[in-house]
Amino acid sequence: MSKVISISEAESVIMQALWARNPLTAEDVFAALGDTTDWQEATVKTLLNRLLRKGAVRARKQGRRYLYTPVLARDQWVLQESSGLLDKLFGGRVAPLVAHFSQHRKLSAKDVQELRKLLDEIEHE
Repeated sequence: MSKVISISEAESVIMQALWARNPLTAEDVFAALGDTTDWQEATVKTLLNRLLRKGAVRARKQGRRYLYTPVLARDQWVLQESSGLLDKLFGGRVAPLVAHFSQHRKLSAKDVQELRKLLDEIEHE
């Protein structure tokens, strides 16, 4: 895994918009968020600047505006976040995570079937 870029929950909202479609201007990101947040456009610009300083996005000047593109890949971010969650809550182990969900949030028959399929694939590798 390459360099870990830590992004906040608010920054991840911006990244989701950029992962869905890019490049985008700050105004485009603001429009893409629609009613999902109560943020002002200035908040979006602040978050984009934070992400730029962290190296999670890059900006290219186009006229008087900047076009933002993600540098941090969504798959990389998901791996970082899920590994951190596993480490923090379950000592890095997957089995206790699955046991937790089976005890507190019933797994559907489809979930169980998908887990069995994954285990079969892992055993046959």
